[in-house]
Amino acid sequence: MPSAVSEPTLFPSLTSEGLLAFQFSSWYPRFSSLSIKSTVIRPLSKEFYNYLNSEGVFLPEGSEDVPPASTISDNEDEGEEEAEEQETTFAFPDLDAKIREVICNYGAVFPKLNFSSPRDAAWMLPASSPLKCVSPADVYLLLKSSDFVLHDIDKDQLFEACDGDTDMPEYELELVLRKWYPVDRSRELRCFVRRESLIGISQRDPNFYDFWNDQATQAKVIDAITKFWEENIKGKWEQTGGNYIFDFLLTRDLSRGHIIDFNPYWSHTDPLLFTYNDLLQLLMHSVSENDFMPEFRVIDSRRHPAANRNAPTHQHNMVPLEALALSEGRTIEEFAGIWQNELRRSAVDSDDESD
Repeated sequence: MPSAVSEPTLFPSLTSEGLLAFQFSSWYPRFSSLSIKSTVIRPLSKEFYNYLNSEGVFLPEGSEDVPPASTISDNEDEGEEEAEEQETTFAFPDLDAKIREVICNYGAVFPKLNFSSPRDAAWMLPASSPLKCVSPADVYLLLKSSDFVLHDIDKDQLFEACDGDTDMPEYELELVLRKWYPVDRSRELRCFVRRESLIGISQRDPNFYDFWNDQATQAKVIDAITKFWEENIKGKWEQTGGNYIFDFLLTRDLSRGHIIDFNPYWSHTDPLLFTYNDLLQLLMHSVSENDFMPEFRVIDSRRHPAANRNAPTHQHNMVPLEALALSEGRTIEEFAGIWQNELRRSAVDSDDESD
């Protein structure tokens, strides 16, 4: 008799080998024709790792387009600051040359590391073209300003959820440069696959879009994504055990699309408009229902609890450019004191101007 299928748990077992299947250089060669043109740069030097892991936000020497020096200064420590030199400087001329070559080929790029992209630092570049990098300096600025990419740098944190591994696997940091183009966020979706069953689809952008309220449109999109998944992904990626989450960008007519990224099916990946308990229940239904269709969740009104309340996305990660200049080479306590002094001085100056 065949063995009974085990009862599903909230999350599938994840080994280090299974996790590494989701780093960009692992999945992209298999699905490159279905995704955005991209270039992987590896290996990266230990110095580059140290740069990303160092305190403060600053650019390597020679990376061009260095932000202008701040006009803010601390009068009490000005003489001492001028005498001090930054203890550690970084320069990556070879990496700069590779980045410039890719930018020349693509026109512009947006960067990521093995798993994570610096979407939380998009505000560092012009809002009209978020994440658009046209120089090595832009690439470094995004990566250095992002909290998301720290996940890829900390090896212990990266593999903490892996089961049954006694030895740390081989892991090499990689820089990915993807061809940049303007993206309509309303057409970005996140798709959840468990035990090789497409169980859920969620809108990614936390804004209300009226066209998603149309039932015929939703049915069309469910059919389009299901067809794409069945023809191009299902059963073609054995390393994942049939458990993965993929981000998908629809074409303007909502009939086709391409893969943006893959993510492991585990707690670190945002389930967006679902919870993982919701997804577990959908998995149970998919097993018991012959005509099961994935559930599609969208923000169906401006009063939806997940709707953007006009607050900037990742606003906790935003600081003024002057603050970035002041932070270099200082501890958090030193920077906080200087920044408070500048705020007080700015308030006094504003009062003087209004008199």
